Amino acid sequence: MGHGGGMFGPGGGGGGMFSGGPRTSAAAGLPFAGIPPELHDLAEKILATEPDHGEERVSFDRIPSDDRPFTLRRFLAPHKWWLLGSFLFVVIETVASQAGPRLTAIAVDRGILRGNFGVIVVVAGVYLVTVLFAAVAGRIRLAWTGRVGERLMFHLRVRIFTHLQRLGLDFYTREKAGRVMTRMTSDVEALHQLFNEGLVNLIVQALTLAVVAVVLFTMNVRLAVFTIGFVLPVMTVTTLWFRSVSDRGFLAVRDRIADVLADLQESLSGVRIVAAHNRQRHNIVKHRNVLGEYRDANRYTAKAGSLYGPGTEAIGMLGNALIIFVGGPMIVRGTLEIGELVAFVLYLSAFFAPIQQLVQLYNTYQQGGAAVKKLRDVFAEGPDPAESPDARDLPPIEGEISLEKVTFGYDPARPVLRDVDLHISPGETFALVGPTGAGKSTVVKLIARFYDPTSGRILVDGHDVKHVTQTSLRSQIGNVPQEPFLFAGSIRDNIAFARPDAGEEEILEACRAVGILDLIERLPAGLDSPCHERGVSLSSGERQLLALARAFLARPRVLILDEATSSLDLQSETKIERALDLLLEGRTAIIIAHRLSTAMRAERLGVVEDGRIVELGSHDELVAMGGRYAHMYETWMSHAQGANVR
Repeated sequence: MGHGGGMFGPGGGGGGMFSGGPRTSAAAGLPFAGIPPELHDLAEKILATEPDHGEERVSFDRIPSDDRPFTLRRFLAPHKWWLLGSFLFVVIETVASQAGPRLTAIAVDRGILRGNFGVIVVVAGVYLVTVLFAAVAGRIRLAWTGRVGERLMFHLRVRIFTHLQRLGLDFYTREKAGRVMTRMTSDVEALHQLFNEGLVNLIVQALTLAVVAVVLFTMNVRLAVFTIGFVLPVMTVTTLWFRSVSDRGFLAVRDRIADVLADLQESLSGVRIVAAHNRQRHNIVKHRNVLGEYRDANRYTAKAGSLYGPGTEAIGMLGNALIIFVGGPMIVRGTLEIGELVAFVLYLSAFFAPIQQLVQLYNTYQQGGAAVKKLRDVFAEGPDPAESPDARDLPPIEGEISLEKVTFGYDPARPVLRDVDLHISPGETFALVGPTGAGKSTVVKLIARFYDPTSGRILVDGHDVKHVTQTSLRSQIGNVPQEPFLFAGSIRDNIAFARPDAGEEEILEACRAVGILDLIERLPAGLDSPCHERGVSLSSGERQLLALARAFLARPRVLILDEATSSLDLQSETKIERALDLLLEGRTAIIIAHRLSTAMRAERLGVVEDGRIVELGSHDELVAMGGRYAHMYETWMSHAQGANVR
């Protein structure tokens, strides 16, 4: 695969922490993050031998190209010719490996019993050739199937990840992150094992059974009827029982491993809170209980396997006894030769060996089948909100936003917004204030179309957001959430996340605008300094400033600040507010703020309470009304004066 420069793709403004090549690391001067100078020449020689894969081309469609239920057959269909090649090598290997017992019968009857040493030599030579031929065919088959298996896994992982990118916030709100990770890790690994070991070996063993059965009937019909007539009915009954039991067991195993990973992910994500509140012991007890349920699910499947495996072995032993019981008198009567009986016993062992192997393979198959069902559930999740097939691109907007009779609830039975009407003019700075949980953040989520309203409609420049592509809509709406997310990579890559083609001067200008340039200049590597996962090496205020710089660099026509100054100290907040006066000029801005000092700078304010906009106007107008906003302002002023007195 081709690789672009930087953490977030090609053209990331000069390369980031993970950009290829010694130049970036040397320029950044990061400890242990680059190639030592004395190894540069050697590294250049190694890189010179690397093939040029070209720039990676990736397309993304919000509408799935195939909305049929996910099944193994549909997934494997595009790769049928590769799978057919694997099947041909399996046939060659199986036929070659089953020549041994037949050659043994010839050596016994025509060589050993008749004292013909030449026949023994010829048979031994042919036997050696078939062994070597089977070994070579097996080697090619393993290499071929391994390549096919990795090809399948690559496409499956890409398909899952692509589908996860399509899903809306509603899915991630109700689904635990650990369970989502299980679909991409444990379930995919189960299918990987199925493809690399299960399916091919299943075909090998099934072909072995078929070849051996044909050979047995060609050697002696009566003996074959006695043997297979006894074996097949018993094996069929036990296998059907095992299938029913293991189906339930392995589905439970997939659910329990998802619970284990979900609990682990949650505990690791909240490790600071756990340590702060001394909850380590409680978490250990909880995790032991979750692991106990996973252990019990595995015990259930292991118990079923422990009954099925030895049971098939016992059936095989009884089959051998039946051959001797029926075949012995036939030798005495002269209707069966000793070599044929020996070959029959050997073939029967070869007949039962695949059955024993199928027990283990069936476990692998069941795990893979359970994983397919879990992945089918993920693929059955449609994008929400869904994009209409005839959605058109939103043209460059002026920034006019209208909400008409909008009602919405994350749970339809409990509306968060009720019949909201709102109009925001192009270039206007508009603030939403109100108590926590009133619905302020929900308004901006609907404008960005993270959700669709239950009723009513949302217009941007007169275009219903339901009828435009989400890419064209969100590319013109910048969003700075209350809790900014920073990716593992460089500061440069994080700021240029929405515009990876931005030049260094543009990035620095965005940093200067939000007042973070002094921080960048203090860092030893400047923009190329590492920004660890979630920005844990930065303060909350610094993370918020970086998120603001990222939004400003994206040049949105509409900028949403969802309590974006809540993590800043007063000095940083003052710096941001001064920058906002310049940067929001000519843009529509929607500010959600608890601090009235931020909201007061807006041209108009809306007071949200109980899912409705109950007051609307400028700061002075709302204070003069003497309503809810006036009460909030009076309370804020009294607290501010009290703080000054202290």
